Amino acid sequence: MSKHKIVSKENALPFMLVTALFFLWAMPNNLNDILIPQFMKSFELSRFQAGLVQSAFYMGYFLMALPAALVMDKYNYKTGLITGLLLFAAGAFTFYPAAMIGKFELFLMALFIIASGLAFLETGANSFISVLGDPDTSAQRLNFSQAFNPLGAMAGALIGSQFIFSGVEHSDAQVETMKAAGTYNDYLHTEIMRVIPPYMVIGCIILVWAFLIWRVKFPAETDNPVKTNDIKEDGHGHFSKLFKYPHFIKGIIAQFFYVGAQVGTWSFLIQYVKDFMQKPEKEAGVYLVYTLLAFGIGRFVSTALMRKFKPNQLMGVFSIINIVLTGIAILHPGFFGVWALVISSFFMSCMFPTIFALGVKGLGPNTKIGGSMIIMAIIGGAIWTPLMGYISDVTHSMALAMIIPVVSYIYLVYYSFIGSKPSGPLYEGDEYKAVASH
Repeated sequence: MSKHKIVSKENALPFMLVTALFFLWAMPNNLNDILIPQFMKSFELSRFQAGLVQSAFYMGYFLMALPAALVMDKYNYKTGLITGLLLFAAGAFTFYPAAMIGKFELFLMALFIIASGLAFLETGANSFISVLGDPDTSAQRLNFSQAFNPLGAMAGALIGSQFIFSGVEHSDAQVETMKAAGTYNDYLHTEIMRVIPPYMVIGCIILVWAFLIWRVKFPAETDNPVKTNDIKEDGHGHFSKLFKYPHFIKGIIAQFFYVGAQVGTWSFLIQYVKDFMQKPEKEAGVYLVYTLLAFGIGRFVSTALMRKFKPNQLMGVFSIINIVLTGIAILHPGFFGVWALVISSFFMSCMFPTIFALGVKGLGPNTKIGGSMIIMAIIGGAIWTPLMGYISDVTHSMALAMIIPVVSYIYLVYYSFIGSKPSGPLYEGDEYKAVASH
């Protein structure tokens, strides 16, 4: 494996500021896992309806990822990142009127706005980190930056568990008594209002970070990563050229399956714990924190392992392990099933950044547009999550819904060992290696 530095000294400050974004955008991503059971209680939703939280959220990613890439392709990474941060803050502040009015649809709109901002951040940050140095260390560099993502995820889960969950859960008999007394709607409104403080604080932090990004100088060379005879000298991306890279197309599909598996597992983990271990919501929320802790540890371990093992091979082995673990969650729901899902997050850890780095490798100036399409594949979370909720509603088993992640990991095994092999115009003979070395 390459012994080149992950990042040069002169690029250290922008690298650190952009790496911090991986922490910041993880909070709303994983606050959704708290919002789903909270909204199920506050708005009396089915599991399928609650799954629409992730649909609204990831639809924002899907619709805005390509516009984000076009903005950054026309201007630069900094413009795209600042735009994303401002949208992120606007969505967070929209939680206030949504809670005051008490409409589920307004929360879905707020989540869509947040995700629109995150589409800019993820498209820009992942691509920026990938090209900020030697191509041989792109997967290692991106895994390092992504290692801060689960720390933000844990922060979001802890904030949500402590400040959004009230710990007050009424039995059916108590609910009927409250309805008869005319106090039930007041209780539901109180539960809805608990989402306001965390999102107001997050919105303020995001505005501060937008100011810091604005003030720091970004290296100009990252806006024109690689030029070859196959690519116009203007340094801008061309959508049509992307279809010449099979490993990139397969990477989009891999990211779709992976994000669907991750989001679906995490979204319903609390419900799985409540169903099969009979834990109250606050205690069930702790298992989500354990899950994210395992995910975070896995990111740092994966980054270290990639010094000795090829990223695609590591991901392939991790995918096989997760097929086994998720199978245990299906066949043995309860203590063993819960911990199998928790541990599976350790092995999920390297998948998103590795798929991204393998997918955009060798795309040159097409990296931004290509990166946006891989980010668009995050829509897998919008499709698989309500589907898992529907399976659970129909079968009355959250365990059987975990068949969706199993199918996803099977495809990832194929992509890891076969589909991710670099191919396309820049991979004819040793041409790419020669260009990348300059």
